[in-house]
Amino acid sequence: MVDIAHQAAINPASARGAAAARALVPLTAIEAGQWRALAQQAIEPNGYYLPDWELAVSATARGRTDASALAAFDGSSSRLIGLMPVISLWRAWKIPLPALVSAHPYGTLCSPLIDRATPVEAATRLLQQARQAGAHALVLNDVALDGAAMNSLGEVLSRDGLKPRVLSSYIRASLDATQDGETLLHEALGAKKLKELRRQRHRLEEHGPVAFEVARRPDEIGPALETFLQLEASGWKGKRGTALIQHAGDAAFIRRAVPALAETAQCEVITLRAGTTPVAAGIVLRHQDRAFFFKLGIDERFARYSPGVQLTLDLTRHLCADPAIASADSTASADHPMINPIWRGRFAIGDVLIPLRRNDPVVALIHGALAAHGIAYAAARRAVRLLRK
Repeated sequence: MVDIAHQAAINPASARGAAAARALVPLTAIEAGQWRALAQQAIEPNGYYLPDWELAVSATARGRTDASALAAFDGSSSRLIGLMPVISLWRAWKIPLPALVSAHPYGTLCSPLIDRATPVEAATRLLQQARQAGAHALVLNDVALDGAAMNSLGEVLSRDGLKPRVLSSYIRASLDATQDGETLLHEALGAKKLKELRRQRHRLEEHGPVAFEVARRPDEIGPALETFLQLEASGWKGKRGTALIQHAGDAAFIRRAVPALAETAQCEVITLRAGTTPVAAGIVLRHQDRAFFFKLGIDERFARYSPGVQLTLDLTRHLCADPAIASADSTASADHPMINPIWRGRFAIGDVLIPLRRNDPVVALIHGALAAHGIAYAAARRAVRLLRK
């Protein structure tokens, strides 16, 4: 039964099989030049769906390999105007129902790439491709609910008498990088908190001059990335076994993606040093006029000096001083204790169920299965937290 349902979702049998195969293709089948051209013209930036990042994820990242794609082309079939990396609902959560789910690109943003010149046509064709692939619904995880990509999909759904269902949502921190950095930090943290952070920084200087470094060039990016990986593994992520370098596939993905994106000025590694000792490091992606703060690693021996906060203060100043960057997505969880007090912008992120046919009873089954899975997952997370106390 499971195999039948899985195949029905992705490769329906009989005469529809060939059409389904054309509708859903391996991510590696998308021509890289067309993908890059679409990314440059996308109506909403998403650094995690840049080709050099997502292809590296799909190649080796643990639990995220071999993604497929819904690809929309214009009327002449010559120009890529929409791209949505996907996997089956069975592969995502072992639910044997005919739906497709956003392929998770490691970063917490799955808004699809939609051409800004033809957003309605692109959204229409993406939904058509999903139907032709045999899916009854799409599940978009971690999308900007009020973002331009979701608005384009919503316009097409409304026209067709369909309505997306928000399964869950939260508010995420972001940075308005058009402001003066010092003014923004003063308004966000206040004079008293900034004074305390300056005191901590002076104490950190007892270990050597404190310097903020930004690695961009190919000869800089590799060593800076290795510094980040070592710092990330040295902390609590290493203790829990979730650091990138602890898994061969994850390490291969990040070592491929970061240098490749650096070649096109779409990635940088930031490091805070006290003398020659790195105390914090992070990875920042860039897509169009938006930055994406991917991950942060710190040396916990220096925790009393708040190295992660110190690095984020310098990153804030760095981004605000860059005329090419208008905003930054923290890509952090809800109510993140470090980033939320510093980056005071907010926007809604959520998981959305998109029905593909009107009055389809299968969509209700999919919705119910997702709700049951969410309840079970939440209970498991609570149990894990209790065990770790």
